[in-house]
Amino acid sequence: MPRKLKRHLRNPKILVVTPEITYLPSGMSGTANNYSAKAGGLADVSASLVSALFAMGADVHVAMPFYRRLFSHGAPDQLEQKRERYKDGGLSQERLHFAQDRIFFYRDKVYSGYYGESIKISLAFQREVINNIIPALQPDLIHCNDWMTGLIPSFARQRKIPSLFTVHNIHTQKTTLENIENSGIDGAEFWQYLYFENLPFNYEETRPQNPVDLLTSGIFAAHFINTVSPTFLLEIVNGVHDAFIPGYIRQEMANKYYAGCAKGVLNAPDPDHNPASDPALAAHYNSETHEEGKRLNKIAFQKAVGLQFDPDAPLFFWPSRLDSIQKGPQLLTDILYQFIHKNWDRQPQFAFVANGDYQSVCKRIVDQHDFHHLVAVMDFDDNLSRLGYAAADFILMPSRFEPCGLPQMIGPAYGTLPIVHDTGGLHDTVQHLDVKQNTGNGFSFKFFDSAGLHWAMNQAMDFYLLPRPEKNAQIRRIMQENPALYNHSNTANAYIEMYEQMLERPLVL
Repeated sequence: MPRKLKRHLRNPKILVVTPEITYLPSGMSGTANNYSAKAGGLADVSASLVSALFAMGADVHVAMPFYRRLFSHGAPDQLEQKRERYKDGGLSQERLHFAQDRIFFYRDKVYSGYYGESIKISLAFQREVINNIIPALQPDLIHCNDWMTGLIPSFARQRKIPSLFTVHNIHTQKTTLENIENSGIDGAEFWQYLYFENLPFNYEETRPQNPVDLLTSGIFAAHFINTVSPTFLLEIVNGVHDAFIPGYIRQEMANKYYAGCAKGVLNAPDPDHNPASDPALAAHYNSETHEEGKRLNKIAFQKAVGLQFDPDAPLFFWPSRLDSIQKGPQLLTDILYQFIHKNWDRQPQFAFVANGDYQSVCKRIVDQHDFHHLVAVMDFDDNLSRLGYAAADFILMPSRFEPCGLPQMIGPAYGTLPIVHDTGGLHDTVQHLDVKQNTGNGFSFKFFDSAGLHWAMNQAMDFYLLPRPEKNAQIRRIMQENPALYNHSNTANAYIEMYEQMLERPLVL
């Protein structure tokens, strides 16, 4: 239990360091509504956490890159006049603190597809946080996110500032200490808290040639870490994913776990994923009107992606990137022909609204079997994807591994049931449907292979063919239960508990 503080002590100052955020609460900054930079789920988690902290009266601050082009929205001059600047050696009185560097100014997306540029962006961001923002702000706790912030826990440990490091995905980058210092960061000050590819013997030998692993440095140096689902953390610690997660990352996470300094906290989808108000939909609906609403959206979606008009056809929707390493599209393509012909009388339809290395494979299979009227393969588009959630009957997520995942939580909000491999965040969020017991929200298979996926899809088809009153009752229940299970408030409260545990005091006095 957090110990109580004397009344004269202030609320602890929390600094959230993130390369992306979806929105900021009004009142946090005079121009908060101008600032949004999103590449994935990290932006949503950052936004929900900051909003919850701000709403409860916590002294929360945000450090992020100044993406001038992303922020301007056609009004760069106005934004330049309003943006926060460093004044008299300190920060503005507002809660939003920008890392300023030309490398951010003209970007039209958060991350770069080029290795060298990604490293430069990361180092420029961290340089400003380490050299300017942290010394001026003097936070009591620093919350860092992913490899883009991996140096900051080492700096924080040297300064004796508690730090939390959130692992959103097991992706890392490496660079040398020499490169870090050439970017303007005094790595000599905290180099002993970094994680090097090889055991370092001394600073001089290590500096030019021993790569620093940025993600592992964050894990190694942080006082506390978390993954974005409880099961994914346990899978890493127990070596389930050793085939693609380096052993040294597993070891460092295991060290934190067995020391009682690691937790899993589920992400949550943005609340604007709501079929009653989503502007991308052809027709709005709720749990009571879902049957007609989903039918109208299915018709609109079929027209948009070129599928044959058939509102009674079962529709399977693929919302995630077509990544054969993680997401498992090969499991579906292995059985696609077989499944369609087995259910030919029902004319099942499939829609991929996703990019990725496997998209070309999907297109070739469609061409080979002339499935153009039954299978659509489209580039990702946010509005089309949202319409897909409302139109589809089932979401396909046969991931080999999944740190958290959001589509399996978004789908049930739209009355669309997920079909998933039982792993990571999918295990934590999808319970196999049992109509008789009136429990569950989707279909889950244990082993990562096409036979397992085929079995789960057959289970889904059995559900689809149930009498309408029985089927609709389950969809209505799932839609009604979903908001209480997966929401930003639950996520934020879990992070707040970790903050208070680390600080040994309440956030708000």
